[in-house]
Amino acid sequence: MNTSISTQPLTDSAHCRQAAAGSEPEILSDIYQENTNIAIWQRSLSTKLAEAAKAVLLSNPSLQISVAVTPQNAEATLAETLGSTEFTDILSKDIALLVDMFCYLFELKHAGLRLAVLDRAMCPRFHVDRVPCRLMTTYQGVASEWLPDSTADRSKLGLGNKGQPDEQSGIYQNISDIRHLSQGDVALLKGKRWNGNEEGGLIHRSPQLSNDARRLLLTLDFIDD
Repeated sequence: MNTSISTQPLTDSAHCRQAAAGSEPEILSDIYQENTNIAIWQRSLSTKLAEAAKAVLLSNPSLQISVAVTPQNAEATLAETLGSTEFTDILSKDIALLVDMFCYLFELKHAGLRLAVLDRAMCPRFHVDRVPCRLMTTYQGVASEWLPDSTADRSKLGLGNKGQPDEQSGIYQNISDIRHLSQGDVALLKGKRWNGNEEGGLIHRSPQLSNDARRLLLTLDFIDD
C-alpha cells in the first residue's frame, strides 16, 4: 500500500504545534503526537459518495441532527432520521465508518454526532474549541479554515481582538497565512481540553459562504461518561 504522509513543522520551536497530513487514514493517529494539533486525512470523496451527499443536502436544506451514537448503532440511528434511500444509505455508511474510527482511536464507547446543512458561517471568528478533540469533515461545499502556530498571534483570540474583525485584529498578518481544508478531508482538531494542550488548541473558523451556497458538515465529539 502506497501511503503519502507528511508532518509539517509550523515553526522551528521544539514546543510549537504541528500539522500532520496524508492520503491514508492512518495519519489520524498522529494526533497523539505531543506537538501535533491537527491531523488531516486528505480524502477525495468517491463519485457515489459525493453525489449522495449532494442529494441529501438538496433534499434536506434545513437538516440539523445532533445525537449520541455508538459504532454499533450509528448507521441505524441515521437511517431513522434521514430515512432509507439509496443516497442516505451511502452517506450513513460512510458516517458510521468515521464514528467507528473515531471511537476506536480514542477508546470511546459513544460519540456526539452533529450533521448539519449550513447556509452561513457557524463560527465566523478564529477561535479554539473547548473540547479534547473534534473530528470534522465537509461532505459538500467549502470547508473550514485554520491557522498554523507560526503565523498566529494567540493573544488576539477572544477579548484580545478588542472588537476588531480577524482581518484587522492581528491574529494573522497575511491572508496567505490562512490554511484551508478541502471538501472530503477528515480532520482531527485538538482543543484546549486535551491534556497538556491547554494553550495549544488549533485556531480555526468556519468559511464565509456566498449567496445561496450551502455546506454539509459532520462533526464528532467526545461525550463525558
